[in-house]
Amino acid sequence: MSIEVVPYSPGWAAQFEELDHCLRAALRNVDFVAIEHVGSTAVPGLAAKPILDVDIIVRRSATRDAIAALTAAGYTHRGDFGVTDREAFSAPDENPPRHVYLCIENTLHVRNHLAVRDVLRQNPSLRDRYAEVKLDLAREPDIDIGRYLAGKSRILQEVLAASDLTSDEKRKILELNTR
Repeated sequence: MSIEVVPYSPGWAAQFEELDHCLRAALRNVDFVAIEHVGSTAVPGLAAKPILDVDIIVRRSATRDAIAALTAAGYTHRGDFGVTDREAFSAPDENPPRHVYLCIENTLHVRNHLAVRDVLRQNPSLRDRYAEVKLDLAREPDIDIGRYLAGKSRILQEVLAASDLTSDEKRKILELNTR
């Protein structure tokens, strides 16, 4: 198995804007908090796997309505995959390739995604070091997703160290990333 990491594409922002419009239409009757472009494709200049990551953030009380609205729009609800307060969805198509998650507001999962994105957007040096780690890992023959994620852990801890997350939150994220 291999992991594909490619240079940054300005098209990712445009793809997200179109996807954001479609998701807002699907969620028009749901009281959602935000739709956030997260992950590496959300960071200008960062090499990434060419798959958009999208967090749809809701209050806990809107979860059921949001799941129903996304399902009606053609998304397949996949469950939480072991991540509390996050529901994963398969998209009805691959245009663009994407991972869509429904997330409860203010949870550590959401704060982690936003913190990593924001630090990397604000720190080009750290962004470039992170890109180098990802590209080096992707060049390894037969790398699997587990080894790829583990290989990024050290640099992600540096990213998180530069964030506004609390020490306790950073410790919890480290525990989750290394289990």
